[in-house]
Amino acid sequence: MANVTTGETIWMPVSALAFDSKNPRLAEFEVATKEPDLIKFLWETMDVRELMLSIAASGYFKHEPVIVARERDKNVVIEGNRRLAAVKLLLYPALRKGLKGSMPSATEEIRQSIETIPCVLSSREAAWRYLGFKHVNGPAKWGSYAKSQYVASVHRDYGIPLDEIALQIGDTHNTVRRLFRGLMVIEQAERAGAYDRGDRWAGRLYFSHLYAGLQYPGIGEFLGLSPAEDERPDPVPDGNTGQLRELLVWMYGSKSEKRPPIVQSQNPDLRHLDAVLASTEALAGLRGGASLSVAFETSKPASNVFSEALVGAKQNLEKARGTLSTGYSRESQELLGIAAAVADLACDLHDEMQRRSQPRRNRRKA
Repeated sequence: MANVTTGETIWMPVSALAFDSKNPRLAEFEVATKEPDLIKFLWETMDVRELMLSIAASGYFKHEPVIVARERDKNVVIEGNRRLAAVKLLLYPALRKGLKGSMPSATEEIRQSIETIPCVLSSREAAWRYLGFKHVNGPAKWGSYAKSQYVASVHRDYGIPLDEIALQIGDTHNTVRRLFRGLMVIEQAERAGAYDRGDRWAGRLYFSHLYAGLQYPGIGEFLGLSPAEDERPDPVPDGNTGQLRELLVWMYGSKSEKRPPIVQSQNPDLRHLDAVLASTEALAGLRGGASLSVAFETSKPASNVFSEALVGAKQNLEKARGTLSTGYSRESQELLGIAAAVADLACDLHDEMQRRSQPRRNRRKA
């Protein structure tokens, strides 16, 4: 077979091309492997309509060949599935059944011109450098879970060291190793029976929560996690399986237990969870049913709580002062009473802070 970057382009019938059911992006959404399911997934998540409009107007650009591998007596498109979906939907109206939204159509002339499209024959092993650069560290990046699946596949199937994968795709930030470790953590949890990806609360696995969270010191210490440089398949010590389950349920929830995840977004939830796991008192509260926000407040040093409350009070008072002329009615005696209470509290607070700021000798004289 020709090399993926230098091979001769040949034209193959679209009817003879199959979608890649091993595409790493499919694992993130647990997509079925039948052609209608794959087309539906691509239509709903990969903006196939945009490509259809372009092809319907101008035909298929010959300088954008798909990469095809011969597998199990099929011509599998291992790069270019979105383009293949666009062409098939223009050629075969029956495939449009069940798809939502308006769909472009093409003239008969265009339809005839796209019955064959340019292809480069290759193999997954020969193409991994190109695909890795493009989708892991290049211009058409996959999500973090798809990246981790791809890195693990190249490492396991072809015996390529992680350092070489990183070198070939231009990774200078240790991303390959961190992606691999994240996948090893969740696979370890499944082997140990601690967590099942299929039991997650959301339809999509937000792998970036785990991949990014493992870099936080509090989360790493909570798991007893081995460093990213260690390529072991079980990065979490056997005795910490319980903590591993807790972390994954906090991140992804559990449908069987009717528990939604407490991590809804990386910022600020991961940072808050990291602080909670580093505090014995805050962790006990989280385990006892406290919300992440409440547990996080418990994890803060008293000095932080005090300064944040004082600055927040000043900001709120400035806001109230700025809207006094239009927001306050002289008939509102209740608000006047609240203002008086605020003034008394502010005076008491100031006096106590001033007293504490004096040297101890002067305080005794006072």
